[in-house]
Amino acid sequence: QVQLVESGGGLVQPGGSLRLSCAASGFTLDYYAIGWFRQAPGKEREGVSCISSSDGSTYYADSVKGRFTISRDNAKNTVYLQMNSLKPEDTAVYYCAADPYCSDYPAEYDYWGQGTQVTVSS
Repeated sequence: QVQLVESGGGLVQPGGSLRLSCAASGFTLDYYAIGWFRQAPGKEREGVSCISSSDGSTYYADSVKGRFTISRDNAKNTVYLQMNSLKPEDTAVYYCAADPYCSDYPAEYDYWGQGTQVTVSS
């Protein structure tokens, strides 16, 4: 059974850090790009970052550049999103998704995790 499971969310103060994990089972991440998306209440799901399967190229939304870092550990079949200097506007449910190629469009992704809540508040 193909499955993606996110973990690592939680409550953090502004300026703090979290590391999200996206663990895959039932398939090998080596052949998939992994995207991180987020959705805040009342807003559309938006792309945050993506890492390609081929050469490990990374992509970031302008709103998170310089603060978030995506990485993958194929041996552990896991992708990570290190989030530093968190802001209240980063508050959302974060999802990881798998597709052969990176894309900004959620509809193009084949597999999705259930999401993990990130809340940035003092």
